[in-house]
Amino acid sequence: MKLLRYYTKAPEVLTLCEILHKLGYSIRISDSFTLEVDTAVKDFQRKNALVVDGIVGVKTWQVLLEKNTRPANQTDKFLKESDLVGFADQYGLELAAVKAVNEIESSGKGFLINNKPKILFEGHIFWNELKKRGIDPNSYYSASHKDVLYPKWTKIYYQGGVKEYDRLNEAITLSSDPKFKDAALSSASWGCFQIMGFHAKNIGYPNVSDFVARMEISEGEHLNAFGKFLEVNNILIHLRNKNWAGFSKAYNGAGYKQNKYDEKLAKAYLKYSKN
Repeated sequence: MKLLRYYTKAPEVLTLCEILHKLGYSIRISDSFTLEVDTAVKDFQRKNALVVDGIVGVKTWQVLLEKNTRPANQTDKFLKESDLVGFADQYGLELAAVKAVNEIESSGKGFLINNKPKILFEGHIFWNELKKRGIDPNSYYSASHKDVLYPKWTKIYYQGGVKEYDRLNEAITLSSDPKFKDAALSSASWGCFQIMGFHAKNIGYPNVSDFVARMEISEGEHLNAFGKFLEVNNILIHLRNKNWAGFSKAYNGAGYKQNKYDEKLAKAYLKYSKN
C-alpha cells in the first residue's frame, strides 16, 4: 500500500479512513488525510506499540490490515440496527428509507449459505466489459456458453443463490487471459445493495478485485459501498425526498418500472416508517 501522511490526497486514504472508522474512530471518510485522520492514526499507533509519527507506512498498514481482515464472527458479519442508524445519520437519511432499500435490493440478506456475498451475474454486461478490454465477445459466443455471454439483457439464465457463482466461474474460465476474470467480476452485482462490480473504481476502490474482497468481509462493507455509490452518483437527494421513481431510475436503470422497484420501495418504506 502507498505511504500516507498528513495532507496526502489519494484513493488509499479512503481505504485508511474506512479501516479506522471500522475500528471505532469517529472520522469523516474521504480521500484526504486531514488533521483528524492524523490524530486517529497516531492514537492507533500508540495503542498498537508502533512508532507514533502519523505516517502510515509498511508496519502501520500491516497492523491495520491484520486487524481489519481478522475473521469476523457471525454477529460482526451481518448488519446491525446500529449500523443502519449510523448510516442514516451520516448521510442525512430517514432510517425507514435505508431499511427499505436494504430489503428490496437483497431481501435484507447480503450473504449466501456458502458464506459468500450474494451476487447476480449479468451476461450482457460481461459482453460489454470484454469489449471495453479490447476483446471481441463474438469470438467466444457459442451455445455452450450462452448462459454467461450474450449481447442483450435477459433474465432467462438467472439461477439465483449459490448457482450464480457457477455462472461467474464459467465466465472467468472462458479464457486464461486475466482480463476475463476482471471483466467477469465487473459483471456481477454484489452484496446487500447489489452494487455492480464495474462501479468499483468510480466509487473509490483501487480495482474490482479489491472491491470484491471487501464485499466478502461483511455486510458493513456492503453498506459502505452503498454510501459511496449514492454520493458519487448524486442519488442521495432522491432517497432523502423519498422520490422512489427518481431513486429507482438512478439506482436500477431505465427498466425499473418493469420490475416495479419504485412500488416495492414505497411499500417497504411505509412498513418501516410505521414501525
